[in-house]
Amino acid sequence: MENLIPLSVPNLSGNEWKYIKECLDTNWVSSVGSFVDKFEKDFAEYVGAKYAVSVVNGTAALHMALQIAGVEQNDYVIAPNITFIASINAIKYCYAFPILIDVLSDTWQMDVDLLEDFLKNNTYQENDTCYLKENKRRIKAIMPVHVLGNMCEMDKIMQLAEQYKLSVIEDSTEALGSFYKNQHAGTFGKMGCFSFNGNKIMTTGGGGMIVTNDEKLAKRAKHLTTQAKSDSFEYIHDDVGYNYRLVNILAAMGVAQLEQMPDFLKRKKEIHQYYTENLKNLPLSFQKDTENSKPNYWLFTICIEKQKELMTYLIERKIQVRPFWRPMNMLDMFKNDIYVSKEDNAFKIYEKSVSLPCSTNITDQELEKVVQTVRNFYQ
Repeated sequence: MENLIPLSVPNLSGNEWKYIKECLDTNWVSSVGSFVDKFEKDFAEYVGAKYAVSVVNGTAALHMALQIAGVEQNDYVIAPNITFIASINAIKYCYAFPILIDVLSDTWQMDVDLLEDFLKNNTYQENDTCYLKENKRRIKAIMPVHVLGNMCEMDKIMQLAEQYKLSVIEDSTEALGSFYKNQHAGTFGKMGCFSFNGNKIMTTGGGGMIVTNDEKLAKRAKHLTTQAKSDSFEYIHDDVGYNYRLVNILAAMGVAQLEQMPDFLKRKKEIHQYYTENLKNLPLSFQKDTENSKPNYWLFTICIEKQKELMTYLIERKIQVRPFWRPMNMLDMFKNDIYVSKEDNAFKIYEKSVSLPCSTNITDQELEKVVQTVRNFYQ
């Protein structure tokens, strides 16, 4: 649409054409090719993990990580009530159930104190396994989600995971380039998962990545995501596998995008600073950085009483905005799952939040227009 200021779109200003052309010129466009290996190697180095396994999207990464971690039918997996639906869908793919934890009102991350109280009062341990008292079903894992690129309090989460014998699978799909106490998102637990969807800080169109420091888990992930083929020549498969592999032509794009991450992060920080500085005197609030964190500022989202009115006003003026995700406990398929909350901060954030344009290639003039339009709304 002409003159539309989009919410968050790809920035393809590097070697994307060059590397993709190399795939086309050599005919290596499918699941085999040098760029897949290079993308995995470069990505692992970037986040500080020993291994990385590329997959078709972030949802596939979460599904595989949970399955490889041993999540089975009727298990529970702890997750925040505010997240993109893929997090909870991946739990359901394993025929498991979420235990939804409310979020903090300021950082919008999982409320770890609430989680601690729940584990202390509602679970017991037997044979190094955690069970829910209510029905004696196993709680196998916890999935912290680094919402909007901000970071969870990972030291407390890791402490609780160790105390209650829970596997940690990080949903870092929004947090590439984010750090907590100088450690990159996705490298705290057994496995971390990333997404390269078109709206993310870097993209391959689709695509995702699983990272881990455990060689056995990495090999298992690579095996299962390539149809569990156990013979290099004959079509022999030793397990139920998945066609979750990333193709070479998209990996080529990923290599080019990863090269630009320092510039992308720099621009995201500039956008965040511009918005917070120029909107601070208005009756709205911002997501607060978690203490000891260095977020990537992936998506800039405000909380405002007149949410729907502001969204309508901006859309009419060709400024693309989005509401926040509806809390998971409000969706029909999850409404009967356990939700742990005192204040229901998830709903309060949801009913007030508006995400503003923040593409890494947004111009200063466009930023100025967004700010001025928000100001005009109040006037």
